[in-house]
Amino acid sequence: MLSCVIHGAGDLRVEELPEPEPGSGQALVAIRYGGVCGSDLHYHRHGGVGDFRLREPLVPGHEVVGTVVGYGPDATGPSAGTPVAVHPATPCGRCPECAAGRANICRDTRYLGSAARMPHVQGGFAARIVVPADQLRPLPAGLDLKRAALAEPLAVALHAVRRAGPVAGRHVLVTGAGPIGCLVAAAADEAGAASVTVTDLLPRALEFARTAGATAVVRADDPADPGWPERVDVAIEASGTAPGLADCLTRVARGGVVVQLGLLPPGTTPFAGNALVTRELDLRGAFRFAPELDEALRLLAARPALEGLISAVRPVRDAAAAFALAADRSTSCKVLLDFGA
Repeated sequence: MLSCVIHGAGDLRVEELPEPEPGSGQALVAIRYGGVCGSDLHYHRHGGVGDFRLREPLVPGHEVVGTVVGYGPDATGPSAGTPVAVHPATPCGRCPECAAGRANICRDTRYLGSAARMPHVQGGFAARIVVPADQLRPLPAGLDLKRAALAEPLAVALHAVRRAGPVAGRHVLVTGAGPIGCLVAAAADEAGAASVTVTDLLPRALEFARTAGATAVVRADDPADPGWPERVDVAIEASGTAPGLADCLTRVARGGVVVQLGLLPPGTTPFAGNALVTRELDLRGAFRFAPELDEALRLLAARPALEGLISAVRPVRDAAAAFALAADRSTSCKVLLDFGA
């Protein structure tokens, strides 16, 4: 079966790998689409993402959807042929975090396409994969596989908005108009935000933010842009940059909430700590998601316009070109690999 494999920085190959067999409690899924995520791009370009470094070849990919093929022993789930999204996380279920209902920060989780542990957890960019059967999510009526490929990043966005607390009637700032930032705008709008302002350096990215539901868009490098709001109640940092975090900390109102969602560069990042203290801001992290995938699928079914964030679909044989396109934020938002083409 055709699979994408990253062997090191700049070394992405499309290879034939053996088709897996489902074991006890597992499901076999024929993957149709996989979304190229920023973490996949980092593994390809830099050999790692954040503090996670490649130590062996890795099949990337965790934003995957497809159809059920069958099950191993002691496994049940949606019938063969059912279109499903795959929840990419397998938490341990035993640690204090899991016991507290925070499986997204499980200390011993397995996540598709991740180098966080050794051996690495091989990902979903393959024609067929096996996963625990309870990680399958049937698609709701009216949602096709292509749009459903946005479910995983939308779940991340929904979790970030949830970490911010109530946003209904509040003014929200989102720094970074990549796929996640755009979907944060959609999630904040869905949660009843009075306004959602999205910032970025690239005009095309800001166009995608409007597609997602942003009330206003702002050039992040232009402090005189009239689109900057006078104040915001909540700021969600989705660019993964120190300047993005600085904008959030300086533009949120006194007593406001800042959520750091974008993964920052490895090591330490300076930030306006005195503003955090003197303006009594809440700075919170948001990492992955847990139950929000089901909510994401319902929202995608209800908001067909979000498919406009899918800027390109490329066959898996053209994976290298697809990764290059996904890395070019001046033209693209979410790029999908098609394993059924």
